[in-house]
Amino acid sequence: MWKHYHIVETSEQLAELLATQEGPTKIIAGGTDLMVEINNEKWQNLDTVLDISRVVALDKIWQDKENNLHIGAIVTHNDVLHSRLLRDAAFPLVQACYTVASPALRNRATVVGNLVTASPANDTIPTLMALDAKLVLASVRGERIVPLSEFYKGYRQTALEKDEYVKEVFFKGLTANQRGSFRKQGLRKAQAISILNCCVLLSFEEDVISDAKVTMGSVGPVVMHAPSAEAFLIGKVLDDTVIDEASRIAASDAKAISDIRGSKEFRDYMMKELVFEALHDITRDDLRQSIPRKPISLNTKDDWSGVKQGEWDGDTIRTTVNGEEYILTGASKMSLLHLLRDKLGLTGSKPGCEEGECGACMVFLDGRAVVSCLIPAARAHQANITTIEGLGENGQLDPVQISFIEHAAVQCGYCTPGFVMAAVKLLQEDPNPTREQIMAGLSGNLCRCTGYTKIIEAIEDVKHP
Repeated sequence: MWKHYHIVETSEQLAELLATQEGPTKIIAGGTDLMVEINNEKWQNLDTVLDISRVVALDKIWQDKENNLHIGAIVTHNDVLHSRLLRDAAFPLVQACYTVASPALRNRATVVGNLVTASPANDTIPTLMALDAKLVLASVRGERIVPLSEFYKGYRQTALEKDEYVKEVFFKGLTANQRGSFRKQGLRKAQAISILNCCVLLSFEEDVISDAKVTMGSVGPVVMHAPSAEAFLIGKVLDDTVIDEASRIAASDAKAISDIRGSKEFRDYMMKELVFEALHDITRDDLRQSIPRKPISLNTKDDWSGVKQGEWDGDTIRTTVNGEEYILTGASKMSLLHLLRDKLGLTGSKPGCEEGECGACMVFLDGRAVVSCLIPAARAHQANITTIEGLGENGQLDPVQISFIEHAAVQCGYCTPGFVMAAVKLLQEDPNPTREQIMAGLSGNLCRCTGYTKIIEAIEDVKHP
């Protein structure tokens, strides 16, 4: 997988390591894109991985005196969803983050990682581009600011130099006269890569549009503006006729391509529909209510002290699994899933897709539900992990497991450990969830036996001790 793995503790250390690396090097925070690529042998000559997931200085969301909102490099999508500041001043970004993957993946996937991966289908790029976001690129040479609109040089190509990393992204919060909305077209409601997405952001002077941003993703090699549609909207009152014409113009601006996910004709048609829906969203008084005030995140985050410099020798993993401490060597070049199964014999976590799609390998990492197939084993160092074998007390099954048995929710059984783990964390987060919340909590788990009804009923009927 890789030759060397560094657990980074400070921004300064990260810059120094980047400056001295000679072989191919990758930064990992959430790993939800990079680990898939590594598992698929895209980076066969990868020399060094720099793990920044515990650099405390990079996990902040804040607002400065000039009304700029800042998002640090390891802020996750779930962090955004639970930020009152961003909900009030950057709601289209909250919308975009809510459509990304599933709660367990959003516990690891970072906003900055989404930007750096540079896929034109990534959901946060159109919104942040509409917000005129800027990136702070840092290295031992100092910092430079690059507008997001200038960051992409081509398909999955960015302006990052070899020794640089993205320290944060920042942008102006929305004012009282601005409204925006994000829309996405995927093959399903969760765990879906965008076939198309868009963000519309309008500024008003009374009822007249004074400025317009229309950004479109997955229509070409990079996310782009719809300049003709933006120019058309300025000076108009947002009524049905204007919405219909602006949507048509935006689809024409897109100059969509055909690829494995959709034809040009399909994209042209659907982009018109997406922009149409986003513009109509802006006229809604209840738009913010479309995202739950407290979205299910499968997260009851534990406090952790991080890893002090000098504690990590590059191989020895000291970890706590199901309350028992372990010291492991020779496992730092595998995933957490295979560390648990192959080194500790905890086979309850199942290898399914090993791409974060099915949830069969779900465990708790420092209080968060995560898919262990997309986490490097070294991330277990100084971490607290719970697997399905660690549920229950004194030899008794957990109430969720009991309810699964009573409701015949266990079918072939392969996906069951993942569903149980998701359900346990869901009920820790909210002991009395609605059916809608249960479905949201389980959106990252797939059942090939298609028995979701019994699983949902089992969770609804869990008898709390």
